[in-house]
Amino acid sequence: MSTTPLPAAQPGRSSAFLVYGLYLLSIPSFAIFALLGVIVALASKDGASPFARSHLDDQIRIWFVAFWWAIGLAILALVGWLTVAILIGFVLLWIAGLGGIILMLWFTVKSVLGLLALMDNRPR
Repeated sequence: MSTTPLPAAQPGRSSAFLVYGLYLLSIPSFAIFALLGVIVALASKDGASPFARSHLDDQIRIWFVAFWWAIGLAILALVGWLTVAILIGFVLLWIAGLGGIILMLWFTVKSVLGLLALMDNRPR
């Protein structure tokens, strides 16, 4: 029975694991853990190895993409609430809700795929 050798210690690798864990716990925490995760990623990326840095940079990019889409969907929902009296608001609210679900799924899938890549020693 052969065993796979453990990878050499790489600065920033544990931070990348922590950030992926926080990202995956962000849905039940209403994105508070995602905010903590991006803060950890931003603080850890300067001293990280190139391998860990690729993961931390990808985690930061994922968070910012999700953040700006969430802002856009919130604005769309606000416009929907303001126009609900003329009935177009219901359609806008439906689109904003569907977009929020898709954004949540995208964020979760990207986090899981990144965690799997980190566990397989593949850069992002």
